[in-house]
Amino acid sequence: MTKVTTIDPSYYLKNQQPKSTSNNELGKDEFLKILMAQLQNQNPLDPMKDKEFISQMTQFSSLEQMTNMSQAMQNFLQTEQQPPVVQYSSLIGKEVTYPVYDEETGEFDHNESAVVEAVGQEDGNTILELANETTVLVDEITKVSHTKESN
Repeated sequence: MTKVTTIDPSYYLKNQQPKSTSNNELGKDEFLKILMAQLQNQNPLDPMKDKEFISQMTQFSSLEQMTNMSQAMQNFLQTEQQPPVVQYSSLIGKEVTYPVYDEETGEFDHNESAVVEAVGQEDGNTILELANETTVLVDEITKVSHTKESN
């Protein structure tokens, strides 16, 4: 039986790399390093029990899956947070229907339709510039359809 009399210098605290964040949670890389150090330094006459090893591997697998899910969620949120102008640019060339109100009474008069030529931003609102030289807020659109020429 060989007796371990030295410690690998890379495990000394003074040789450890300082963490770049102040987060006290272990990440998957740190967990894997601990697991590998544990496997390398275990007593050969009393190795880690199968149940312990499987439990730790399950924890590592769960940690990795949560990390991947977190990254996927961040990517999803980034794509969902596109500027409204980009988000509504697919309306260009489509025919939209919107309500027209009587200027004197402010009451609904009729619906009108026109083709979207551009999408813009004005005072924090997304507006559509239409072929009939009208601008309409995106929130006022009641219908979107293909133009008659594209059918």
